[in-house]
Amino acid sequence: MAMNYHKYKRMYAPIPLQNRGWCDKVIEKAPIWCSVDLRDGNQALYSPMTTDEKLEFFDYLVKLGFKEIEVGFPAASGTEFEFVRRLIDENRIPDDVSIQVLTQAREHIIEKTIEALDGAKNAIVHLYNSTSTLQREVVFKKSKEEIKQLAIDGAKLVKELVDSKLKGNIRYEYSPESFTCTEPEYAVEVVNAVNEIFCPTPDRKVIINLPSTIEVATANIYADQIEYMCKNLKNRENLIISVHAHNDRGTGVASSELAILAGADRVEGTLFGNGERTGNADIVTIALNMFSQGIDPELDLSNIDETIAVFEKFNKMPIHSRHPYAGDMAYVAFSGSHQDAIKKSFDMFDEHPDNKWANPYLTIDPADIGRKYEPIMINSQSGKGGVSYVMEKKFGYTLPKNMLTEFSSLINDLSDQKHTVLDNDEIYEAFKSTYLNVIQPMKLQTYNAQHDDNTTIVSATIEYNSQTSLVSGTGNGPLDALCVGLRKLLDTDFEICAYTEHALERKSSSKAATYIAIKNNDDNEQVFWGVGVHENISTASIYALISAVNRMLK
Repeated sequence: MAMNYHKYKRMYAPIPLQNRGWCDKVIEKAPIWCSVDLRDGNQALYSPMTTDEKLEFFDYLVKLGFKEIEVGFPAASGTEFEFVRRLIDENRIPDDVSIQVLTQAREHIIEKTIEALDGAKNAIVHLYNSTSTLQREVVFKKSKEEIKQLAIDGAKLVKELVDSKLKGNIRYEYSPESFTCTEPEYAVEVVNAVNEIFCPTPDRKVIINLPSTIEVATANIYADQIEYMCKNLKNRENLIISVHAHNDRGTGVASSELAILAGADRVEGTLFGNGERTGNADIVTIALNMFSQGIDPELDLSNIDETIAVFEKFNKMPIHSRHPYAGDMAYVAFSGSHQDAIKKSFDMFDEHPDNKWANPYLTIDPADIGRKYEPIMINSQSGKGGVSYVMEKKFGYTLPKNMLTEFSSLINDLSDQKHTVLDNDEIYEAFKSTYLNVIQPMKLQTYNAQHDDNTTIVSATIEYNSQTSLVSGTGNGPLDALCVGLRKLLDTDFEICAYTEHALERKSSSKAATYIAIKNNDDNEQVFWGVGVHENISTASIYALISAVNRMLK
């Protein structure tokens, strides 16, 4: 074997959970959101944000609706400390928003952190220390009791300094870092010991954050771990269970959602999932997943392009084109069957806008987040639905069914030849050069129709094969009469077999589009389509007939 899988071992133990309940539940409301973009997200950037950039990003997070925002690690650097101070000193924090600061369970770090919060109205002190077997044995070389004592001592110092130095509404949060690799019964033991210090009450609940610091298991295991903690922690009713999922296995979103089912009240994450290694839980995706199920996400993501622009400006990294909801390709379909189903579903929703949203390939209406199902991209795998959508929604042409079949085949062949997708303008140019007001090899110079009782006499000047000819004919209408004259000129037996028309826009001054198909009785009844566009419907019809005849002559 080229890949030596024998070198790896399972980093988690099965969870001793009886009668698990999370698998029978559904998400019914949004959790408490906490953005960690300015701390966890910022520390994972090639070039961390400046203070001014963090201030602007903070304002935007408030605008989105976050009520809890982890703003940094004040003891880590002068920039981090300065940012927290400016938020407080410049009165930038709304009264309904709590800032959160992170601190290790180390004396000098805790002291600096508390100093940074002087004057804060609403804040959360987030204390953490690592508890996993690997961290205890390899990094800290301490016993379980020693690691628990670190947490206890840290909690005591935090509480002592908060009580003596801070006057605002200061709440506590504790994280047993590397929780997912910690023995469940030991995690309960450590958290209970910390809570004996913090003394949670109904009016001052303590946040217990249970991070998937590194994903080592499937999302259901994380859910089991969260439910185990909820069932075994003391004073659960006065605790806010929070989760902070990373994305090492690509399941940060799923882990967070299943954790909510398992009893989590709060979710920490970042916009679009930025963070250490493979990132954090993606709050935008989690929130819009809820939105797609009729749940108020309690975040305003109605202008997703603005959210993307802010994220890319400060994080200096792009959003993946296939990102759920936000990616450039999120509302693009290539498959012909997908395009057809999406178009029909949009048509149905347009006819019945009061119905609940239902689309087989789009979980939400892109318009709800400031997007639209456009530009649709057409390649050699696309079908009639996609081509129809582009021609109708972008350019106003509703092609007859049989003509659409022919044109879609032409577009697929063109895309196949180019080995790439065709954009909307390329599709329209192909339509225009093939069908619309075609004047080669035959061109209509002048046209006149006279009506007498039930007949119409047409006379027209036609330029064909470098010669100008006067064509005349009598029929039951202008088109029929012109066909009589053209048959004589061309010595060819053809007849009109299909005719449709519509206005290109819904207004009185709109141009008319006419679609005509002719059948060549001299050549196995082959059918040729032509399109005419003009302000006058009769003239548009004549142009469509000439276009169809020209296609027959080529």
